[in-house]
Amino acid sequence: MDKPTLEGEMIRLRPIRAEDAPAMWDMVSDPEGRRTTGTTTVFTREQVERWCATVADRPGRIDLAITANGSDEYLGEIVLNEIDEVVGSANLRLVMRPAYRGRGYGTEAIELVLGLAFDGIGLHRVGLDVLSINARAFSLYENIGFRVEGRLRDAYRDGDGWCDAIMMAMLEDEYRTQRAA
Repeated sequence: MDKPTLEGEMIRLRPIRAEDAPAMWDMVSDPEGRRTTGTTTVFTREQVERWCATVADRPGRIDLAITANGSDEYLGEIVLNEIDEVVGSANLRLVMRPAYRGRGYGTEAIELVLGLAFDGIGLHRVGLDVLSINARAFSLYENIGFRVEGRLRDAYRDGDGWCDAIMMAMLEDEYRTQRAA
C-alpha cells in the first residue's frame, strides 16, 4: 500500500521519515501526552530513530506526520493501523507534540484520514479507543462523529490509580451522512 500525502486547509499529512525522529522524541517523552494516551512503554532515542526510518515500509498501516502552514516540521502524527481490507476496518490513533495541541490540527487530520479510509481504501469501519481521563480527545472524537461502542473498565494506569478505555468508532454510512449534511 502506497503511503499518501494529504492536503487540507491548514495542514499537510505526509509519510513519517527518519528526520522526524527528534520531534517524535519530544512527543513520546512528554509526561502529559504519555498519561493521556496510556503509553507505558519507555522508548530510547535509538528506538525512535529506527521507527521513524522504517515505519513507512511497514504493511497494514499508514503513519503520517502532521505539518502546517507550509512548513515541513513534524507537529504530531496520525496513524491508521490494523488495516484489514477484507473485514473493511482499521484503528485510528492521533497524538500531537505538546506545543501544538488544541489548535485544530488534529480535527483536520482526522477528517483527512477518514476520507482516505472510507473513500480511498474503501473501509467500512474506523475504530479507536480514548482514555476516560482525556476529555479533550473524547470531545474531539465525539464532535467529529465517532460513537461510543463500549468501555473497558480500569484498562489503563493513571498514576497510582486506573482509568477506563472508551471504545469509539465511525461507520462508512455515518461518515457519508455527516459529509452530506
